[in-house]
Amino acid sequence: MQPDQPSSLSSTLPPVAKPTEGGKAASVCSDSTIEVTKGQDVAVRMYGRKKTGQASPVVVHFHGGAFTSGGLDNGCTVASLLEGVGAVVVSVAYPLTPFPQPVDTGYDVLKWVHRNRTKLGGQGALVYLAGEEAGGNLAAAVGLMARDQSHPPLAGQILLSPMLDPCVGTASLREATGNATGCKWAEGWRNFLRCPRDAEHPYAVPAAAHRLAGLPPTLVLVGDTDPMHDEALAYAARLEAAGLQVTRHVFSKTAQWPDALLQTGPHECPCATGAQEQFRMFFEATRCPVPS
Repeated sequence: MQPDQPSSLSSTLPPVAKPTEGGKAASVCSDSTIEVTKGQDVAVRMYGRKKTGQASPVVVHFHGGAFTSGGLDNGCTVASLLEGVGAVVVSVAYPLTPFPQPVDTGYDVLKWVHRNRTKLGGQGALVYLAGEEAGGNLAAAVGLMARDQSHPPLAGQILLSPMLDPCVGTASLREATGNATGCKWAEGWRNFLRCPRDAEHPYAVPAAAHRLAGLPPTLVLVGDTDPMHDEALAYAARLEAAGLQVTRHVFSKTAQWPDALLQTGPHECPCATGAQEQFRMFFEATRCPVPS
């Protein structure tokens, strides 16, 4: 583990309004560049702000895009929903490059956030990971890295329809793709994994990890017709079998899930209210301080 480095943050754009909860309210956020290690800058989008006299959850968030596309705009729906229940969110513009660079970047941002957690969320703020689809894979991978390095401590991880199975052969994914000859998730795995051996690495494919003990409490959210339904719930079951605290929730009648989570601009996000309720209960259940 590398020693902590001096941190810096420079705002590159003025605050901008992003949709939250189906466009009913506005989330004010700002784009910034942070220096995670000397000479290494990462673009992030900050949501929420520190509240006087109380500690807010601080969430490192990874957008989706199947490892083929996506950016900070695609993460605004989930990040705004998290902000809406009181979290301060640091959404990461991770590089769309093969493993391990996106995971290493995510871990560096996590360490930066931990160093700055009091500035971001207040005294006693706890740090979480979150991600949807490909971002869910990265969140789970960074969680494994933090466990293996014994730093930084995590209060929990939130995985929304995480993309975890490079075999892309689950029943839920086959049903979702039907007779289509192309599959964006298969293409994404080909982009992300440089060689077959990478598919055996737990930081590239967390679902392949042999040792899951020591991970933080986990919230897994999927839709009933979600392509990632089966692999997400299989990972949740493995975490639970390892003796970990796991909360899983399956939303019904979510034909647009998880695609609606990745859309940009104002739109109606299915299960926005339900997702926020799950976030709220998870933060409440994991409020006990973790060792620093």
